[in-house]
Order: sequence, then C-alpha cells, then structure tokens
Amino acid sequence: MKPKLFESLMQKNSEQKQVYEQLKQKAEHPFLKRHVQVGIKEGFFSDMAGALGRMHDTLVPAAWPALIGRSIINVMPTTEPMERFPLDADAVAYEYAEGAKTRLSGKKVTTVDISTDILADYSEEWTREFLEDATWNVLSNAIAKAGKAVGQKETEKIIALYAGIADGDLATGAVLAGGGTVMSWTKLLSLWYAIKSEKWMANVLAINDMQMAQLLNDATFTNAQYLQSGQTDVEAGVVSGALGMKIVSSPLVPNGTAYAIDTSVASVMLLRRDVTVQDWEDVKSGKFGVRATTRFGLGILRANAVAKMTNIKTTLT
Repeated sequence: MKPKLFESLMQKNSEQKQVYEQLKQKAEHPFLKRHVQVGIKEGFFSDMAGALGRMHDTLVPAAWPALIGRSIINVMPTTEPMERFPLDADAVAYEYAEGAKTRLSGKKVTTVDISTDILADYSEEWTREFLEDATWNVLSNAIAKAGKAVGQKETEKIIALYAGIADGDLATGAVLAGGGTVMSWTKLLSLWYAIKSEKWMANVLAINDMQMAQLLNDATFTNAQYLQSGQTDVEAGVVSGALGMKIVSSPLVPNGTAYAIDTSVASVMLLRRDVTVQDWEDVKSGKFGVRATTRFGLGILRANAVAKMTNIKTTLT
C-alpha cells in the first residue's frame, strides 16, 4: 500500500485529521515553531497547514525503502478497535433451480478476531536551545528518522507474525528444507508450488538480502527475468517478480529463511492510524521533540497460504 497523501487525509473525518487539527493549535511548541519559521524562510510553504503537510510528506516515504512490511500483508484501513473475519472451511457452491437454490458444500465454522492494539512509535528529543539553532536539514532528518523507525517496527511485527505460524499449519503441513544450499530458481519453484498445492496463488516472496544476492547470481533466474528496469528497484528491495510473485528483500527477514505468501487470504493488517507525526514536550526538564506513531492490528487468516523454507545457505556461494 502506497503512502496516503496529506491532502486526502485532511479531507476525511479521520484520527489523523484530528491529530493535525490539534497540532495547528499548538504553533508555539518549539519544534513546530522552528519547523514553520525555517520552512517559510526557505520558501517550502507559507502557513501552518503547509508545514504539517510537508512534515507528513517527509515522514511517510521515509518509512518505505527496504521496509517491506506492507508489501507482504493485506492492508485494510479501519476505524474500529476490533474486526471479526469469518472463515469458510471449504469453497461454497450453489445450485440454482426454479424457485429455489441449494447450498452444495462448505460452512462457516471459525472466525478470527483482529484487534488494532499494536502501537509503533519513535521519538526524538532536543533542548529548547538546540531547537532554536536547528537548520531545515536537521529538522527534516529528524522527521525522516522517526518515519523509518516506525516502518521498521511494522516490518518486524509482520515478519514475527509469519514466523509464529506452527509448522504443521503451513502450506504442505511442514517447513520446506533448504538443504544448506544457496537460494535458487529451483527453491523458488518449490515455494511457489507449495502454495499452489493448497489451491492458493502466491503473490509475494519475502527473503533476506543475502538470498536476493544468491538469486541474482543464478543464471536461470536472471535469464527468466531480464531484470527490466521499469519493474526493478533493488534499493527498495524489489526485483520485479517471478511466477506471479513480487520478490521483496529486507535484512529484517532472517538470513536463510524465505516466505511465499498469498497475501489476499493469508493475513490482514488493520490500519487504525497511518504513520502520523506529533509533537511532545516535557517543560519541567526542558526537553522537546517530535514523535511518529502508527496504530494497527495483525492476524493470520489462512496459515496454509504461507510457505516457509529454512536452512538456506547464509553466504553468497
């Protein structure tokens, strides 16, 4: 999911809008005051609303490069503290006839409750004197650092969600063996087929940067991909795709482990509050700063839509 534009957030009666409206009333906070003063002086914006917009535009993109969390899970915005997802044990088919219809198979047997009770946050703190002298680059760097830290926490939580699936609940009912050899086209096929055998369709492959390097060293893989420049962004951890799977890498995925996932059915990230920047202050100690937060919930819906491979070699060759 791509970052929401600040303008669209402000048009909705959302929690983000309420936060920013409150911030607009606190223009005397040392961080916000300095951010507005320097930004207007540099010609980046003309008022408090523009300052908040610029702050958001700096914060959110910083949370994305190489932080693949939202690329490997189905993200759903919500305004509820909890949502319940019903699951069918099997596919459901209906036979229609004149004046009646007959349900042939499948029944709802389980539900999954997902609460938006996870809060990821990061803050920077300074003295009033430091803020009085801070330049625009210093302020922007602090905001970007906060965004990246929150994005990293999101990714860590999502990877831990998949790591917590019991081996017997994974696709094929077991962890796939890497055999202590490098990541290859053959292993990629094994992960893809594991999901396919469960009647799902993997649309993302999550691997460590080392396994990405191993794939790029595999002639079969690179010949199959041609690594088209329009679909490849190695810096952001994306190398086009294969077999319908987008391939993403991050150092946060354990070295030697790979996941193939059908994100449409495997899991959900309920996003109660998107990445948002706030101010904070401790007048007694003379400390002020900026805080980035996001509120969300995570849950597994179909564990057998996740395939996991371990014991992949952890060196390049």
